[in-house]
Amino acid sequence: MTQKAVVLLSGGLDSSTVLYQARADGFDCYAISFDYQQRHRRELEAAGAIAEAAGVKDHQIVRFDLTRWGGSALTDASLDLPESRSLEDMGQDIPITYVPARNTIFLSFALAYAEVLEAERIYIGVNALDYSGYPDCRPDYIAAMQEAFRLGTKQGREGTSIAIETPLIQLKKTEIIQLGNSLGVPWEKTWSCYAGGDRPCGICDSCRLRLAAFAELGLEDPGFRQS
Repeated sequence: MTQKAVVLLSGGLDSSTVLYQARADGFDCYAISFDYQQRHRRELEAAGAIAEAAGVKDHQIVRFDLTRWGGSALTDASLDLPESRSLEDMGQDIPITYVPARNTIFLSFALAYAEVLEAERIYIGVNALDYSGYPDCRPDYIAAMQEAFRLGTKQGREGTSIAIETPLIQLKKTEIIQLGNSLGVPWEKTWSCYAGGDRPCGICDSCRLRLAAFAELGLEDPGFRQS
C-alpha cells in the first residue's frame, strides 16, 4: 500500500521542488495551500498549476485572514516591501516579509489534514540558508514542532508520529534549483514574487534571490519569461 504525504504548497520554487521530491520518494501526495489574504495571492494560481502537473491526489486551499492584524509587509499594505537590496543585506536580520507564526499556523493545518488521512509524512520547503532569516525556517524550530506533533496527536501518542520532512533545509538556492531540475519541476508554472502583480517584479527579495541563483548556474529562469 502506497504511503501518503501532505505537502505544504505555496506555488513557489522551494515548495514545488519539495512536492516533486515527495512524489519521487514514492508517496501519494496531498497538497495544502493557504489563502491568508497575502499581498501575493497570485501564488495560489501557481500552486494549483503545480499540483495539477504533479498529479496530486487532492489539493486543499485553506482560507483565513491575517491582514486583520498585519505585522508583515505581506499582510499589511501600509508596509513597503524591501526592494533592490543586496544579497548581503538580506542576511542581516529577520525581514519585514516575515509573517508572525506563519509556519506554525500552516503546519497545524497540515497536521490536522495528515492525521485524518492517516498520512506518514508532512513535507515543507523551509530553508535555513541563502539569506531568508526567518525564525520558523530553522532546524531547531522544526525539531520543536516535531515534538509537538508527537505530543499533540492521537497518532503520536500511539507511537506513529507524523514526521516532518525538510529536504531543502540545508541547501543553497542553487542546489534547490539543481534538485528541481533533476526532478522535472516545471519552473515556468511557479511563482515567487512578493509584489502582488500579474508579472514578477524582479526587485523584491524573493525575485532577486531566485534570479541570482539561476544566473549563478548560468541558466535562464523560465518563470521570468512571462514578464
